[in-house]
Amino acid sequence: MSTRFSGRSVLVTGASRGLGRSVAVAFGAEGARVGIGYRSRRAEAEKALEEVRSAGGDGEVLQIDVRDMKNVRAVVDVFAAGHGLHVVVNSAAVVMDQFFAMMDDAAWSDTIAVNLTGTYHVCRAALPHLMRARGTVVNVASIAGFRASPGQANYSAAKGGVIALTATLGAEMASRGVRVNAVVPGLLSVGMGQRLDQRVLEQRLAQIPLGRSGTGDEVARAVLFLASDESSYVVGQCLVVDGGLSL
Repeated sequence: MSTRFSGRSVLVTGASRGLGRSVAVAFGAEGARVGIGYRSRRAEAEKALEEVRSAGGDGEVLQIDVRDMKNVRAVVDVFAAGHGLHVVVNSAAVVMDQFFAMMDDAAWSDTIAVNLTGTYHVCRAALPHLMRARGTVVNVASIAGFRASPGQANYSAAKGGVIALTATLGAEMASRGVRVNAVVPGLLSVGMGQRLDQRVLEQRLAQIPLGRSGTGDEVARAVLFLASDESSYVVGQCLVVDGGLSL
């Protein structure tokens, strides 16, 4: 069994379900101690922790609201004080789809607050610890961040910001011992992809060269690569995992 992350502590936000849970379990299978970040779904976070332990890892659940800098800093500092902090995966996300002409202010501001500002908050709080550990950050972006996605102007803007933030942080932090990269998923069978209308799902599947949606495990493997020493010369990059959708 691979133990690339044995002895390392990993914080995954948005880990109570969907892609975040897949990522957390994948780290557990590699021997990591995983902080299961969640905002309100504690029962689901506890189930995710059970899966992490069943996979061979360990960890704890961490209630964290990525919109709140004070809360983020407190949670990150306590977790790092107990176990160190070697990897951060920014997976917390919300989708509030509306056509732009009819979009209300809350749909815009809340989506930016979680997807983009939340990523900023976690990175700001974690970087001092990651510099000591010479650790890594993997941000979860989306192909909506660099291609048109009608009905998702707010989400696209947020994920486009995550892509730009990743490149700049990668350039700033490499000389300080921290590598920052992003994984860019396409249509997945977990999380938000499960809530698509069937007709919309069929239309999108028809555009994917592989002819199917991706799994959480397929994206998680890409996250582990970017977080591991196997990608030691990869900095500020976006690894697209979309079955060819963005080609």
